[in-house]
Amino acid sequence: QVQLVESGGGLVQPGGSLRLSCGYSGSIFSIYLMGWYRQTPEKQRDLVAVINTDGATEYAGSVKGRFTISRDTAKNVAYLQMSSLKAEDTAVYYCKAVLRGSVNVWGQGTQVTVSS
Repeated sequence: QVQLVESGGGLVQPGGSLRLSCGYSGSIFSIYLMGWYRQTPEKQRDLVAVINTDGATEYAGSVKGRFTISRDTAKNVAYLQMSSLKAEDTAVYYCKAVLRGSVNVWGQGTQVTVSS
């Protein structure tokens, strides 16, 4: 199995930046896709960004140009660099690993609050 641990959330002012980290361990060679999702009490959990083993990325339209997903395979960490943050980016952010066999593994979530 794979274990995920997120960190880096917090309170930031509008227009600010924040970097989330997702450390992964266990059967990491079974991971072929990693992603970041976010959820608010009013909405379902939505895709923010994903990255596959080839480094190809996809982003939600609302974050394109502001957020960057990356993966450091030497450190076994996936990142989400968030810039030009807006109040509507406030949410709990979850890291997800998709394993071969279409098994989804989720992290515990980290709160991001954008407020002045």
